[in-house]
Amino acid sequence: MKQRHVVCAIFWLALYLTGAAAADQRTIEVARFSAHQPGPGMPEGWKPLTFKKIPKPTVYELVRDGERVVAKAVSEASASGLIKEVKINPKEFPIVQWSWKVENLIQKSDVTKKEGDDYPARLYITFEYDPERVSVGKKLKFLAGRALFGDIPIAAINYIWETKTPVGTVIDNAYTDFVKMIVVQSGSKNVGRWVEVSRNLYEDYKNAFGEEPPMINGVAIMTDTDNTGEQATAYYGDIVFMRRP
Repeated sequence: MKQRHVVCAIFWLALYLTGAAAADQRTIEVARFSAHQPGPGMPEGWKPLTFKKIPKPTVYELVRDGERVVAKAVSEASASGLIKEVKINPKEFPIVQWSWKVENLIQKSDVTKKEGDDYPARLYITFEYDPERVSVGKKLKFLAGRALFGDIPIAAINYIWETKTPVGTVIDNAYTDFVKMIVVQSGSKNVGRWVEVSRNLYEDYKNAFGEEPPMINGVAIMTDTDNTGEQATAYYGDIVFMRRP
């Protein structure tokens, strides 16, 4: 009898400690490229993000840049990304932080035009489709979009490095208003340098869409040049979601 009480006490202590650890969690590491070895392929959990009508994909690999391992993307008139499925509550973990570096800008990039919808680097965050929160009109539009373009998100934020559009610009994607583009870097000032970025995704979503965000269901990196036919090389560091400071 005494032994059974001891076992029960250990069980409840372990359960309490697990719950306390979860409550104290301050960050969610979506990408830890720095913890892996250089080479082709991506860490477990990451998969290609491709598009039906674009046959040539961007090439991704893990490389050593200085003292850390990062994801390198090379795009030559191509487009694809790498995406990881996640489940993150943006209200609980509103801050997203990452670092990136580009070797060059895309000269014909233009966030307002379909033929200019190319960026040397973008962080792509997708949100869960919740049919109970979507109007009938938007639901029909979403289903029509999926029939044409494949597995598109009901809502997405793209943080982009643009060529000439001012930092802070928030605009609909040239192809769909389901995707909002937010310019966080612009111009050549930091080309060739690592740039650290921190954004309040929760506030960005509310400002862009005018409503509370649903759950985050995917995080992607993407370098693309299919519309302009140009070339771009970019590097991506670790990606972390954080609670409010």
